[in-house]
Amino acid sequence: MRKCNGIIRKNVRQLDRDISNLKILDQKTKKYILDASKRGQKNPSQAKQAAAETRIFARELIRVRRQAARLNTSKAQLQSVQMQVNEAFSVRKIEGSLKASTSIMRDVNTLVRLPELTGTMRELSQELMKAGIIEEMVGDTLPNDELLEGEDAEAETEVDKVLGEILQGRLGKVGAVQEEVQPPVEEEEEEDQEATLAQMRGRLEALKS
Repeated sequence: MRKCNGIIRKNVRQLDRDISNLKILDQKTKKYILDASKRGQKNPSQAKQAAAETRIFARELIRVRRQAARLNTSKAQLQSVQMQVNEAFSVRKIEGSLKASTSIMRDVNTLVRLPELTGTMRELSQELMKAGIIEEMVGDTLPNDELLEGEDAEAETEVDKVLGEILQGRLGKVGAVQEEVQPPVEEEEEEDQEATLAQMRGRLEALKS
């Protein structure tokens, strides 16, 4: 029981660190959106480029928030597993026997497939099998593309909602300027935008690996 609890606490601490990092990334992405919006308002010649950047950063913010929501859900499941494991060991003390738990096996099977938890959750599953709490090994890790399915195709309405939340009415002004001024996008500006976006995706992928 002590070993199982130790493994679970280790996973919870890791999830807490990842969630904290995502909160920082959330704040940075909001700042990128605000900075791009301000630049577009101050310099009409850059309005089109600034409006495009705000939407790109908004999509990245949606990805960050979805990742954070998934990790928070995983943390809640992990804490539920800990409660169930401790309860199972307590029942064994009273009744002198231990029955396999299908609910624990189901939750562990879900958690072990997450890239953030795969290694230590496999270790936990082995300990639970030794104790007789679960009866079989858990499934394989979900591939990253399956975990992120649908995250690259955010609806424009969701992007608009995020921008409305952050810009608080300034989105309309940016859009109006964009319609009035349609300068060609400079190649250098496109490269800067892609470089910033690549850095943000790198931070998010690092949290998933």
